[in-house]
Amino acid sequence: MAKAKTAPKIYLKKRYIALIAVLCAAAAAYLGAIVYYSSHFLPSTTLNGMDVSQKTAKEAEAMITAQINGYQLKLATRGGTKERIKGADISLKPEFGGSISRKIKGQNSFAWPLSFFTNRKLEEETMVNFDQGALKKMVGSLSCMQKENQKAPKDAYISEYQADGYHIVPEEQGNEIKKKKLLSELSYAIHNLQGELSLEDSGCYKKPKTTADDEGLNSLADTLNKYTGVKLTYQIGDKTETLDGRVTHTWMQTDGTQVTIDGAAVEEYVNGLASSYNTVFRGHSLKTSYGKTVTITDGDYGWKVDKEGEKEQILSDLAAGQDVTREITYAQRASSHGENDYGDTYVEINLTAQHLFFYKNGSLIVESDFVSGNASKHYDTPTGIYGLTYKERDATLRGEDYASKVAYWMPYCNNVGMHDASWRSSFGSNIYKTSGSHGCVNLPASAAKKIFENIEKGDPVLVYTLPGTESPAAVAQEAAQVVNLINAIGEVTLESEPAIAAARNQYNLLSEAGQAQVPNYDVLMAAEAQLAALKAQLMPEPQGE
Repeated sequence: MAKAKTAPKIYLKKRYIALIAVLCAAAAAYLGAIVYYSSHFLPSTTLNGMDVSQKTAKEAEAMITAQINGYQLKLATRGGTKERIKGADISLKPEFGGSISRKIKGQNSFAWPLSFFTNRKLEEETMVNFDQGALKKMVGSLSCMQKENQKAPKDAYISEYQADGYHIVPEEQGNEIKKKKLLSELSYAIHNLQGELSLEDSGCYKKPKTTADDEGLNSLADTLNKYTGVKLTYQIGDKTETLDGRVTHTWMQTDGTQVTIDGAAVEEYVNGLASSYNTVFRGHSLKTSYGKTVTITDGDYGWKVDKEGEKEQILSDLAAGQDVTREITYAQRASSHGENDYGDTYVEINLTAQHLFFYKNGSLIVESDFVSGNASKHYDTPTGIYGLTYKERDATLRGEDYASKVAYWMPYCNNVGMHDASWRSSFGSNIYKTSGSHGCVNLPASAAKKIFENIEKGDPVLVYTLPGTESPAAVAQEAAQVVNLINAIGEVTLESEPAIAAARNQYNLLSEAGQAQVPNYDVLMAAEAQLAALKAQLMPEPQGE
């Protein structure tokens, strides 16, 4: 039984001895590797990109020297062409100075097992040397460095206005080289004995400052398109006029950071609207109730564009960025657009005939004689086209020497207006010449009342003269006055001259119809001839020599 227990102990002892032997061998191998890597590069080590794993300093130097001999650097340009710089052309040579040995000594050789799991990338700038002047000269001779072969980059920009608005024109990279950057990248590549250098990847090309994805540039384009994309349609009666980007793009101004609108250009456009559509202070043509057409040049009636208001409205419409259909902004309105802006509701006042007509919606509702301003006192009623200022019931009209109560007051030209005149017993004829008003149009109460009840503020009042439309009674009365003046001349003497001149002046003031009613006109002509003969007799005889 005792011998049977001894065998396991012997077996265990042998196992311990074997384990110790393995550990000793491993320790010896580890220590040996430490000694080895004290003069060799660790595994997975590169020096300036070259694999120097497990090489001594001399072996690494020999490998680098072999690379230097026949070395050339290929340059890949943006255009796809390749150029070369040879080491011999720049006097490339090794220059170690113990730097590689120092790299090996700087290793942690005790941690050599870890190097199998990590990559060590070493850099050394002093392994090679070359002639920097020769390199500059070589660079200057490269085809890609010639001025005619380089194209400067162009920034992205906003296009000119087109039918579909503004667009971003992409940048152009060009191929202009940054010389200092290229020299720096070449020097680094040569020091590291690189075989190829991409000018694109190494950032040797000048870049555009602004690219197509630039936020500011796109914001500007969006703003420009917002403004010029607005379609503004003016409704002008039955016509329309459109303002859109074809015009508004000429108003756009930008300093590269923001968009402004040229206010002067907007004003010029609005001035054009006013020039086209203002009717105020322009001659108005009226086919009178007498069949003849007159042109009324005075007065302030008509369409008038509110220039400042329209300018501000346009700017507001553009800023809103929405299409809009609207009227022009007016400071003053008329009844209608078209050939006659006074429409078919208006008062027609013929000062010559002392007769008026009031049309409403094209129908005649009032026709009446009136009395206008006293011509003998120069209170003449002004001609022109005006809008009714307002209407007032039971007003008191005041002047320097009067205060008149009227039931129906309808001013249209400052303090001149239409009203009833209860103090008058008759209207029309030529009353106005000597017994007229202070300038207003005096009407019978019934006519004033009906006009008052049907007229509205702003309705046009057209006042004109029309020779040949005098009332028959007035013509006959004035002709009779001339007949009397001629008859009063009597026997012609030199003292008759004032009477003859007065008769002539009054005759000339008559209309053709009135002159036809002067049967003694031949007496006037005979008197003028006799007076001329008498004055001739008083002339001295010419004296001879």
